[in-house]
Amino acid sequence: MFSRFFKPKIKPDAQVQPKETFVPKVLVLYYSSYGHIETMANAVAEGARAAGATVDIKRVPETVSDEIAKGAHFKLDQAAPVASIADLEAYDAIIVGTGTRFGRMSSQMAAFLDQAGGLWARGALNGKVGGAFTSTATQHGGQETTLFSIITNLLHFGMTIVGLPYSHQGQMSVDEIVGGAPYGATTVAGGDGSRQPTEIDLAGARHQGELIAKTAAKLFG
Repeated sequence: MFSRFFKPKIKPDAQVQPKETFVPKVLVLYYSSYGHIETMANAVAEGARAAGATVDIKRVPETVSDEIAKGAHFKLDQAAPVASIADLEAYDAIIVGTGTRFGRMSSQMAAFLDQAGGLWARGALNGKVGGAFTSTATQHGGQETTLFSIITNLLHFGMTIVGLPYSHQGQMSVDEIVGGAPYGATTVAGGDGSRQPTEIDLAGARHQGELIAKTAAKLFG
């Protein structure tokens, strides 16, 4: 037994080092012919940055000739740099956006993702967070099927998908034409492309970007 005169030496508590905050790296990867998806991509990036992520916005290469692109009045003055397949591995989350082509992703985006076989074979994207967003000419012009064409690709890469839940209540509105689906942010461009993303559409894009960044932080932090 210890003597009542014995006083054990108590070591001071070791100083607890605060845990370093994990900052997820997010890539917003898009293809935009006329600028609608470019605008949505910037909104997605805003939401991810607001959640504390570092975000890069990149676009996939154009596959049509300059002559055809100019003749079709494509928006060619886009600030985002062109991505390479090797870029994808460096990110914790990848959010993919493209306009629809007959209810599926554009050929430009498909051609880019088709080059990722090496990453797929190595499992380089397994467990990363993914999401999709799109634009169509009309309300029923294939928004959900286009989103699923992107999501299907991301699932084959082994990614964890985050959509746009009804916490973005703007997609419930019947007072005006709005984009948005549980599977991802969307907008409606109009048959002549003159309609730009509304504030509700952009809010959905920001919300999805924020959720994806927060999910990546939870998974990898």
